[in-house]
Amino acid sequence: LAYFAEIPVTIVNVQRGGPSTGMPTRTQQADLTACAYASHGDTKHVLLLPEDPTECFEHTAAALDLADRLQTPVFVMTDLDIGMNTRLCRPLAWDDSKRMDRGKVMDFDMLESGRDFGRYLDVDGDGIPFRTYPGTHPTKGAYFTRGTTRNPYAKYSETGQDYVYNMERLLRKFDTAKALVPQPVVRRSRRKATLGAIYFGSTSPAMDEALEVLEEHGVALDTMRLRAFPFPDSVKAFIDSHEKVFVVEQNRDAQMKSMLVNELEIDPHRLVSVLHYDGTPITARFIIGRITAATTRSAS
Repeated sequence: LAYFAEIPVTIVNVQRGGPSTGMPTRTQQADLTACAYASHGDTKHVLLLPEDPTECFEHTAAALDLADRLQTPVFVMTDLDIGMNTRLCRPLAWDDSKRMDRGKVMDFDMLESGRDFGRYLDVDGDGIPFRTYPGTHPTKGAYFTRGTTRNPYAKYSETGQDYVYNMERLLRKFDTAKALVPQPVVRRSRRKATLGAIYFGSTSPAMDEALEVLEEHGVALDTMRLRAFPFPDSVKAFIDSHEKVFVVEQNRDAQMKSMLVNELEIDPHRLVSVLHYDGTPITARFIIGRITAATTRSAS
């Protein structure tokens, strides 16, 4: 409902072992597809992927901002490893001068001047319509929030043309989000690398340690730490610039790999899954073992 009615919502998901009750005191990264595509019908949600408590703090504030700007649900995808364990991280800091960006809000003066207001009207091509706050104007700017199909002026409609208009506009909004979400962090190998690795979230400390050891053993690996979905264009560029890319994640079904293939139309054979899902935090030893084994098989 919040996705189609375009209502700002921020949800923090501290992921643990599932399905059902699963392992309630163990960690995983197994809610990615459930949150990214939550709902029946064609739906895509914004996900933020913090690596530690500091980024949880920063990303949650960003999520509140993005939910307003994009008028949509935003999920902060932390996990039980970050949520319950002690971590060394940068101090939490807040800039008191920061002001949240509420996005496209039509005020009294804009309505009074005769601006055309349609709650679901895309006025500039970014997919994000204007909204109004209750009581903004005594006679203008009111609308009916609905989860049903409607025309750009929020009037109930079941015509295919109005439905397609809204669904394609929501896709444009999702595309706009690519430039607004936290961008990936790229780390280049000290030597020219034909292999890459993608990871995210609480995998970060183990990955940092693994990279040092792999480098010492002659395995050159460029890495990209994802920080959000939708994936910015730089993610596809990173994958395209490497022969093979390892996707390191903490779930059974390679959910992040599936999202990369689905969203970026990547050849699945170019992505190599490194999957850890026994409920314990992933370790550098595990990552080193899987990547070393894969590179050895490839060389032979």
